[in-house]
Amino acid sequence: MTSLKLCLWQPQAKDITAAISDRLADLNDAAQAASSSQAQLIITPEMYATGYNIGATRVAELAEPLGGPILNRTADIAKSHGIAILIGFPELGESGQVYNSAAFIDEQGQLLNVYRKTHLYGEVDRTQFSAGDSLCTPFEFQGWRFASAICYDIEFPEVARHYAQAGADVLLVPTANMAPFDSVATRLVPARAEENGLYVAYANYCGSEAPFNYCGLSCLCAPDGEDIVRAGRNAELIYGEISRQNLQATRQLSPYLQGIRPNLYAN
Repeated sequence: MTSLKLCLWQPQAKDITAAISDRLADLNDAAQAASSSQAQLIITPEMYATGYNIGATRVAELAEPLGGPILNRTADIAKSHGIAILIGFPELGESGQVYNSAAFIDEQGQLLNVYRKTHLYGEVDRTQFSAGDSLCTPFEFQGWRFASAICYDIEFPEVARHYAQAGADVLLVPTANMAPFDSVATRLVPARAEENGLYVAYANYCGSEAPFNYCGLSCLCAPDGEDIVRAGRNAELIYGEISRQNLQATRQLSPYLQGIRPNLYAN
C-alpha cells in the first residue's frame, strides 16, 4: 500500500489491580473505534495488557507464553474489527524468564512479530523483567517494513539506526514514559525519525500509576522529524497517515544513511 493510516492509543493508566479482562475490553472498544476511522493498525502503550509498574510478584503471576490468553484474545479483537494491533504484554520465556514484550498481530489474527525489550530502565525494569538479547528483524505488513522498540530502547540512537540500516520504514514504540522526561517525546523521538529517515510511532499512557505520572504526548513523527500528529496530556486516540511518496522524497533530500562512514566509528 502506498499509504497506511495508524492509530496511536493513549489510554488513562489504570490501577495496578485492574483485571486483564477489563484492559482487553477497553482495547476492544479502542480497536473498534480505530477501525471505524479506517485505521489499519492500532498501537498500545508498553505492557498495556497488565499495566507497567505492577511489581515483580504480580508481573510473574500474569506473564504468559506465546499462544496464551492475552494474545489469543487480542487476535480475536484484531479479526473482529479487521485491524492490526501492537500490544505490550509480559511474556513468559521458555526458561521461566519474564520479558517486557510487544506483539504485532495482523488484521487476520496472525502473530507476525514479538519483540522483547532490550534496554531495561532502572530498578523498575530490572526487578520485573529479563532483558531481551536481540533486536527484531524488520517484518512486512501491508507492503511496509516495520520494527519494534520499547520505551527506553528509543533513547539509544543505535537502536533506530540499526533498524533503518536493516530496511525498516516504520518504528513502533510502545512506551510508559513518565514525568519529568517530556523531552524523550518532544526531542528524542523526532530526532530518531529525522536522522534515520523513517516514521516513528510512539504510544504512551496518560494519568498516574503510582508512583509515576505519565507524560502523554504520544506522537507519530515523519521521516523529516516533523509531527504528523501528537496527543496532549489526556486520554485519546490519535490518527496519522504514513506515505510511501513522503518517505522516498525525504530519504532523497536527506540521505543520511548513504553518508555513514562506519570505519570512523568502529572503535
